[in-house]
Amino acid sequence: MFTEMKLGAWSTDLRSKLSLPLRVELWNGERFDFSAEPPRVTIRVPGPASLRYLLAPSLYNLGRAYVEGALEIRGRAADMIRIGSELAANNGKPARRANPLWRLSPHTRQRDAEAIRYHYDVSNDFYAAWLDPNMVYSCAYFETGEEDLATAQVRKIDHILRKIDLRPGQTLLDIGCGWGALAIRAAQAFGARCVGITLSENQAQLARERVARAGLEGRVEIRLQDYRDIDGQFDRITSVGMFEHVGVQHLGAYFGKVCALLAPNGVAMNHGITSTDVAGRASPYGGGDFIGQYVFPHGELAHLSTVVEAMQQGGLEVRDVENLRRHYARTCAAWTENFESHADEIARLTDAKRFRIWHVYLAGCAHAFSHDWISLYQIVCGKAGQEPGLMPWSRRYMYP
Repeated sequence: MFTEMKLGAWSTDLRSKLSLPLRVELWNGERFDFSAEPPRVTIRVPGPASLRYLLAPSLYNLGRAYVEGALEIRGRAADMIRIGSELAANNGKPARRANPLWRLSPHTRQRDAEAIRYHYDVSNDFYAAWLDPNMVYSCAYFETGEEDLATAQVRKIDHILRKIDLRPGQTLLDIGCGWGALAIRAAQAFGARCVGITLSENQAQLARERVARAGLEGRVEIRLQDYRDIDGQFDRITSVGMFEHVGVQHLGAYFGKVCALLAPNGVAMNHGITSTDVAGRASPYGGGDFIGQYVFPHGELAHLSTVVEAMQQGGLEVRDVENLRRHYARTCAAWTENFESHADEIARLTDAKRFRIWHVYLAGCAHAFSHDWISLYQIVCGKAGQEPGLMPWSRRYMYP
């Protein structure tokens, strides 16, 4: 009875401050509506013990309760995230707090491989169900905002390859190659000779099959390899959506490795997510804590300033920086729509818990990019100290 009275007081207070298309259903059949309009999200509380998640809402608490089945939440993921964020903001605890994994999780080869397998080796069919046909799992590039996802992903790859001024016959290393889309495109459309590396066995297997189907086995090599174990030098290097797994304290060494692998007069690009908090802490309302526990074990986001400093520590000169936050908000929204459109198929491809994790994770990322909690930067760089004549006068060469 005490918990129900507490919920009643909480709901009365909340309705005086906010109007939310939300319905809360209790285990005894009682309902609380928080708006005159029909509810877009319904939270069913199966028992008194689950009220603690609702009465102290944060994105972490609500997300954890949904994933673990402590609360049943129905509705579109975008609405769930928006309403959850408003509940968390009304809770009066928006403070960002440091990610406790940063200094406690060493990034050894074994731990990094385990983290990658956890995230990426769900199954290739799982990712194919909601990604574009080329299975590009990174921010797309919408030149006009009118493109569909598949078109925008090809344009993103071309945008990257033009930015690094890739030319026929040059060697390209793609660190974190995913299912091979960038390496294949670089060989087919730009005439490059490519090496792509990944720590995901599922990705490597399918990428090799795609290379073979494209008749590019003599031009593209896919390796199951850690970036720390690569030898040789390459004319061009790309890293797309990978450096978030490196660890903030290891970024200087990571970019030092990129510099060592880059041939004289070479060009590299890092395309990755950053924190918008100068201290590089987790996103507001516990969203970063949820991702750290359920989505990207040992993943860490650095602030842009930290990335630039680490590049210079590694011997690289930053030459061009572009913010694609708007593009990633659109990309994640498209992924969320695809996920929900194929929900029945996806539910058959994985277990219920992982389904719920990805359901809210994709929509949560769209919300985070839209609200400037996180961002996405493409940074073009070369070896520091080189003659300025090697650099172009303008950015015009990047655009067809």
